[in-house]
Amino acid sequence: MQRLVRFVVEADGGSRGNPGPAGYGAVVLDPVSGETLAERAEFIGVATNNVAEYKGLIAGLAAARDLAPDAEVLVRMDSKLVVEQMSGRWKIKHPDMKPLAAEAARILPRAQVTYEWIPRERNKHADRLANEAMDAGKRGEQWEPSASSAALDASAARSLSTPPPSGPPGDAAAGAAAARAALAASRGAGAGAGAGADTLWAEPGSGTDGPAPQAAPTATAAAPAAGQGWGPDMGAPATFVLLRHGETALTPQKRFSGSGGSDPELSPAGRRQAAAVAEALAARGTVQTVISSPLLRCRETAQAVADRLGLDVTVEQGLREVDFGAWEGLTFAEVRERFPEDLQAWLDSPKAAPTGGGESFAAATRRISATRDRLLAAHAGRTALLVTHVTPVKILVRLALGAPPESLFRMELSAASLSAVAYYADGNASVRLLNDTSHLR
Repeated sequence: MQRLVRFVVEADGGSRGNPGPAGYGAVVLDPVSGETLAERAEFIGVATNNVAEYKGLIAGLAAARDLAPDAEVLVRMDSKLVVEQMSGRWKIKHPDMKPLAAEAARILPRAQVTYEWIPRERNKHADRLANEAMDAGKRGEQWEPSASSAALDASAARSLSTPPPSGPPGDAAAGAAAARAALAASRGAGAGAGAGADTLWAEPGSGTDGPAPQAAPTATAAAPAAGQGWGPDMGAPATFVLLRHGETALTPQKRFSGSGGSDPELSPAGRRQAAAVAEALAARGTVQTVISSPLLRCRETAQAVADRLGLDVTVEQGLREVDFGAWEGLTFAEVRERFPEDLQAWLDSPKAAPTGGGESFAAATRRISATRDRLLAAHAGRTALLVTHVTPVKILVRLALGAPPESLFRMELSAASLSAVAYYADGNASVRLLNDTSHLR
């Protein structure tokens, strides 16, 4: 009887800039001995992280097919996106991903290939190959096997034939309850992913397709083992980098300046702040989309950033500031003197509106929540810069934290400051940055 051949393929891809200089790595392993049977790596020029990951998958499957076209293959990757899309649990929406997924699916019959998500620290061999390929590309060369120093943890490879007791940690279909249970179970397990500066806004591999389950939730997420991070992997989040506009002439005077006033332009100081934040965001290299409030001070700030990043500005009406009615252009002290009862009511209740037909915080919250949901649907898995005002930023942060309405009066947001919120597939959110002004110093 013919011996059944089994391989393990581990694959990874990376992009230094997303999009930026990119490369992939893939390795074919014997699941029993852990022996490396084939290695593949290539610098692919400028591409996104997800494209590089798919390229790595394609190379790994092709290498396995070349060794034994009838082999059963277990693909292990730390890309939740690729694993879920190739398993058929998430839809493939982005046009760049569809042909790559189709190419991967044609290499071997579907019945011969299964997919498993693994944490990044268990995909070091493929990750090292991808980085070697990118390093070679930086030198103007292509990766050569003879120059590789990628090392396989053989003891980990020998355990590959033992399947995990349940699905991959962080299956998006498990929902928020399972995520919170896993988080509680993993407390004390050590610092998790996201502790470094590079993960404040978005994972380097944040992609363009968010999870879109095709069936009703049925899976139960497993709690991560010690050392695997704070909680389950929810895939690449949609990340909103929240930029308050630069100063206007009214800003230093602390005057109410909403959407019902004079719509002031940036002051000279504000234009300098916009240029400074544009340089900081360019150095960061993670912003993929620039979206602005319709008010002039935001559009000017957004344009300065977009020009530096080589992007266009999309105007979103829902990001406008609150209309402060008769308080527009006044200081807090002047409002207290002229409209003491209305001001006290406004401070006491989010349902109270400024004098003269202004917008209440409750109404603004409904507007901004709807805007958030619309933008999340349009920018799943991406990093978007939202150039807006004090109130919208505070409301987005408050909602992400689940904080009460009175918390709006307990946040400080400076002109041209940066905040950031990541939104995950299970509906949870994580505030990653608040009122950062380091770029102005």
